[in-house]
Amino acid sequence: MLEGYNTVTNIKNHIAFHLEQIIEEAETMRSSIEDKDYCLLCELAHIKEQFNEIQTSASFFYLKTYIADFTQNYIDIAKAIQNLSERRHGALIIVERNNPVDSLLQGGIQLNANLSNRLIESIFFPGNPLHDGALHIKGDYIVSAANVLPLTTQNFGNEKVGTRHRAAIGLSELIDALVLVVSEETGRMSFALDGTLYPISTAKDSIH
Repeated sequence: MLEGYNTVTNIKNHIAFHLEQIIEEAETMRSSIEDKDYCLLCELAHIKEQFNEIQTSASFFYLKTYIADFTQNYIDIAKAIQNLSERRHGALIIVERNNPVDSLLQGGIQLNANLSNRLIESIFFPGNPLHDGALHIKGDYIVSAANVLPLTTQNFGNEKVGTRHRAAIGLSELIDALVLVVSEETGRMSFALDGTLYPISTAKDSIH
C-alpha cells in the first residue's frame, strides 16, 4: 500500500494524488447527481476508500516521525509489529516520549533489555507469560512487560473496540506516549496518540 513512500516528498505526492482523485470524483458526482441511473452511494463509498488511504499514508509517516525522535531502533519496532500483524499475534507497545509513564503502569515485570524486533516478537508469542499486557519501551531499551494500562472511558457506540485498543487510547489520553496496537483478531495495526487511534499500513515493504 505504501511501498516506497518513506520520504516527506513521496508521502505528500501520494496524498496529493488521492486528493486529486477525490476532487475529480466529487465533480463527476455533482454533474451527474440528477441522472437517475447514477449510483451516488457507490461513488461515495469509493471516495471514503480514498480518504482511508490518505489517512493510512499519513499515519504511517507520522508514526515513524514520532518514534524516530525517541529511539534509534524504531525500525526494529516497525518490523516487530509488522511480523506480529502477519501472524495475528496481539500486541500492545508503549513508546515513552517526553513524559515518564511509570506512574501510570501497574503490575509490570522489569526487563531492562536491549530493544530488538526478535525480543518484542517473542514476548508477544501466544502462551508467553508476558504477552498479555503492555510492553514499555524507553529509548533503546525494553523497560518492562505485562503492564496494565488505564482504559479509556470514551463511548464508541456500536463500534467494537477491544481491551488493547481501549488501553492504548486510555494511556495516550493521560500522557504524550505513543502506544502501538496489533489486533489479535484481525492483525490490523494502529497507534494511539493524544487519545486518538490511527490505522497503520499493513504493506511489508513500507517499513524498509
